[in-house]
Amino acid sequence: METVVRKIALYARVSTKDKGQDPENQLEQLREFAKVQGWEIVREYVDHVSGKNSDRAQFQRLFADAARRQFDLVLFWSLDRFSREGALATLKHLEMLGSHGVGFRSYSEQYLDSCGIFKDAVLSIIATVAKQERILKSDRTKAGLARARREGRIGGRPRLVLDRDRVWQLDAEGLTQTEIAETLGCSQVSISRILRAYRPAPGPGLG
Repeated sequence: METVVRKIALYARVSTKDKGQDPENQLEQLREFAKVQGWEIVREYVDHVSGKNSDRAQFQRLFADAARRQFDLVLFWSLDRFSREGALATLKHLEMLGSHGVGFRSYSEQYLDSCGIFKDAVLSIIATVAKQERILKSDRTKAGLARARREGRIGGRPRLVLDRDRVWQLDAEGLTQTEIAETLGCSQVSISRILRAYRPAPGPGLG
């Protein structure tokens, strides 16, 4: 079903690392473009954070309002201003808007238009890139685990070897299991397991 655009929302973002950049530069162009199209701007969302995470306050607010269909389309300056989380996450964001009946449009990338003739082609390309992204991530994970196994590590972390006699000595000195774990830099579960399963042989003079 084609989105009929009447009311729109603007989304602008600058990173805290983008020194000297002002989101107003993006907003001015977006407002002018909306005016030419005859669209009514009902809300502007602006974040001053990195686009590598979706927990941006205004980004989250935008999706909450989209779920309530407060606008028909989201207009952003460019896709990397909208999200820099990677193809998979970006695709999910765009699909989420679509599930609410809300379209999207990039000001500087004319082909990124959910109402345009290239909509299906663009989403297909992003989906293909996202699939390759998943494959590469999976391959890197498998390679890392294989290397960890070759090096005698599990899950990529070096195996912790505890001195059982030291554990028992600290226990005999009256330290709690929590205190022993903190002293030796391990989990309390490991200490409890050692104390349950291990008892030192009695020394001379011990009955």
